[in-house]
Amino acid sequence: MSKIRITKQFSFEAGHALYGYDGKCKNVHGHSYQLYVTVIGTPISNTTNVKYGMVIDFGDLKKIVKEEIVDVFDHATVFNKNTPHVELARELQIRDHNVLLVDYQPTSEMMVIDFAEKIKQRLPKTIKLHSLRLSETTSSFAEWYASDNE
Repeated sequence: MSKIRITKQFSFEAGHALYGYDGKCKNVHGHSYQLYVTVIGTPISNTTNVKYGMVIDFGDLKKIVKEEIVDVFDHATVFNKNTPHVELARELQIRDHNVLLVDYQPTSEMMVIDFAEKIKQRLPKTIKLHSLRLSETTSSFAEWYASDNE
């Protein structure tokens, strides 16, 4: 049977700051992110399976991505925990803000690598993550492809 790719789109709002950057993005600011998750697999051929004909139920893919990415990052402010932004993060947390401290500079490039690892761990064995596209604006995005990372 043929391999088929399916894609689901997700949206979330998040803020970040790029410590040490030489432009405007050194300041705390936010984006309306769009995340496109593409998986690849063979449609289920067992006619007695309720998901017959599907590579993966879009609802199952949605559950994974919501739990691992959207519910975690939506309306959060993301800082690299290895920078002086930790002091600002602590102050925001004291004021009941949703702050994420990550092990990387929170650029779209690094976020999409983090997202790929989280999603891959949750997919069924028969499904592979094909690609991710993370748009931070309508004209700027980062892409991750499994074929580039084998």
